[in-house]
Amino acid sequence: MFVMGNFVGMLANILSWVLQLLQLVLIVNAVLSWFQPRPEHPILDVIENISHVVCAPVRRMFPTAMGGFDFAPLVVLLAIQFVGMGFLVPTLHDIAYRMR
Repeated sequence: MFVMGNFVGMLANILSWVLQLLQLVLIVNAVLSWFQPRPEHPILDVIENISHVVCAPVRRMFPTAMGGFDFAPLVVLLAIQFVGMGFLVPTLHDIAYRMR
């Protein structure tokens, strides 16, 4: 049974890393939106595409643009903190610990 516990623990760690990377991408995209970087840079395209894919469902459900500011990245960051880091990852770690 300890093998499954190790597997669930590994999944929790991978999920934590992915969520942290997604948070970093959203923050970098928000900061870059304040400046005028060269749009032809491939890394900027990747950051913009990832941010758009993640924020698009929030933009469809709620009117997040107010006064020229888009609050969709903030809503997504809060959701990641609440669901991912505050609930899902610790729960998976707890499950993995109990399986060992």
